[in-house]
Amino acid sequence: MSAPTEPADLFRHGLRLLLDKDITAWVGLWADDGVMEFPFAPEGWPKRLEGKEAIAAYMRDYPDHIDLRDIPDLRVHRTTEPDTVVVEMRATGRLVRTGAPYDMTYIAVVTAAEGHFTSYRDYWNPLAVLEPGVDFTGSGR
Repeated sequence: MSAPTEPADLFRHGLRLLLDKDITAWVGLWADDGVMEFPFAPEGWPKRLEGKEAIAAYMRDYPDHIDLRDIPDLRVHRTTEPDTVVVEMRATGRLVRTGAPYDMTYIAVVTAAEGHFTSYRDYWNPLAVLEPGVDFTGSGR
């Protein structure tokens, strides 16, 4: 099945892949030169990932840290730019290491072209899931 080309549909498809823990397929939705940004990243965390390879490395172990189970709230807003959407969502699940609940609200500004993500600015609060010994940075520490 090919990925949708409309940004809103592509985003929803990507969420399904994340819920299915299919990180390889999710990364496959990215343009080779796509950029993922985390404007609120704390010190020591990546603020910008450039290129599909960097995004793949960052996301590779995501299911080992967060067991994403549901997106109970999702609002996708179209913008005056046809390739860009603003997304408000809430994701729930559990932190794998501790079993603690995971409940995070996100806002993302997502741009897509030709059925691939080209830009994804993720406005979430990584401080909410910081815990000793857990690496969400993609650095392998």
